[in-house]
Amino acid sequence: METQMSKTFKFKGREFPCCTSLTMGVIGGKWKTVILFHLIKGTLRYSELRKEIPMVTERTLSLQLKALEEDGVIKRKVYTSKPPLKVEYSLTDLGKSLIPIIQSIADWGDFAVKNHSK
Repeated sequence: METQMSKTFKFKGREFPCCTSLTMGVIGGKWKTVILFHLIKGTLRYSELRKEIPMVTERTLSLQLKALEEDGVIKRKVYTSKPPLKVEYSLTDLGKSLIPIIQSIADWGDFAVKNHSK
């Protein structure tokens, strides 16, 4: 695999030393990949995400959703037509391009638990 070590990569106003660090900058951390994994199945409301990921705090979930939205990986749709306010999250086309990566991460975790968790 050929890499360009001297070149930097710019994405959404940030600079990264390589494509791997760019990818990890977008999906890295404890919760972003988990959020994306749950959005693979389709659009979810904020409350549905909270139920799917009960260990994440509301503040952390909000911050991670905002970061993923700013990076263009998810989109946020707000419905204000009638109370209560309804907010839905879904993958963008850029986010959908991460599905094979997220699925591979989940598959590896499954493999590790089944074969190496003793």
